[in-house]
Amino acid sequence: MRQRGSARSRSRSSADAAARAAAAWLVVTGACALARAEEPLPYTVAGDAIPAPLTAAPGDPARGRAIVVNRRVGLCLLCHTGPFPEEKLQGNLAPDLAGAGARWSAGQLRLRLVDASRLNPDTIMPPYYRVDGLDRVAPAFRGKPILSAQQIEDVVAFLATLRD
Repeated sequence: MRQRGSARSRSRSSADAAARAAAAWLVVTGACALARAEEPLPYTVAGDAIPAPLTAAPGDPARGRAIVVNRRVGLCLLCHTGPFPEEKLQGNLAPDLAGAGARWSAGQLRLRLVDASRLNPDTIMPPYYRVDGLDRVAPAFRGKPILSAQQIEDVVAFLATLRD
């Protein structure tokens, strides 16, 4: 019969799992960035938001949800939890996505995705659309955002639907 480890070994296992997840995130985000050759479009920050959409095409909430739950694209559930009962192993390092659309406007959500460090310089949230000022980026990935402008708009459209 297998015995459960001590609290210390379980804690170490949790830390090891978190480190592996973070390493996986870096590998996947690098692969995602390489897959896109899009140069970031200019945007204007007004207070705590990017009020204007990054694209002329409106965001699609269904595509946005697919990005949020996809562990190879957005990796949102590595840190966040949300109303995704079918998804196992959701994160607990960041705010719950449930009710995000009630807490923040589309512009506020957009800035949090584009570059959350504008709001909190110590955030662990990666800048999904900002490419300047990053110093730990492999040369092949420099200048390429993690998500495209349309993907950002799709995720914003989805998060805006989360009102409860």
